[in-house]
Amino acid sequence: MAKSIIDISMALDSLTPEWPGDTPFSYRLSVTKEQSGSVNIGELKSSTHIGTHIDAPFHYDENGLKTDELPLDVYLTTAQVMDVSGQQRVMLDDLDELVQGVNAVLLKTAAWQDRSAFPGAWPVFDPAIAEWMKDQSVRLLGVDVPSVDPETSKELPMHHAMNRNQRFILEGIVLDDVAAGVYQLAALPLKIRGGEGSPVRAVLYKE
Repeated sequence: MAKSIIDISMALDSLTPEWPGDTPFSYRLSVTKEQSGSVNIGELKSSTHIGTHIDAPFHYDENGLKTDELPLDVYLTTAQVMDVSGQQRVMLDDLDELVQGVNAVLLKTAAWQDRSAFPGAWPVFDPAIAEWMKDQSVRLLGVDVPSVDPETSKELPMHHAMNRNQRFILEGIVLDDVAAGVYQLAALPLKIRGGEGSPVRAVLYKE
């Protein structure tokens, strides 16, 4: 039976909002088929933390794993979507009961409505979630906002809590039309040697 695939990735184009002060996404044809006589060739420039992306621990820890060192099974796994819409602070008590066999939790906050603009604010995530994830053997946390910490945070409490507990982060997923429940997740990062993050094409599917 064919898979039913749900794309939970943001599109990357000139309208995709970057973090304030970061490198915007751009793509152009550097060589056209007419010029080459055979093929079109594109050129792109971008932050590694634009749209739907993963954070490697090196992003916030000088000694953390780099993008090419990440365990790939973290991003190719069973995931549970939990609807926490309307919460300004997402606490442990707001999470659904975890289904057995789930290795990733994806939080649907519905806080980022206009994805052509960088959001002014989004929910704060309780760092205790990271320790709970470790206790439950959940390795990946996904959120439908630009970061697991507030935009202006320098302390990055949620990032560091995740790192202390050896948990991993997926940000900027699109869960607008995704119902709560259990899915298979694929959100593999690019193999960027020495990198601190990577855009991903994230999808959910059921067999």
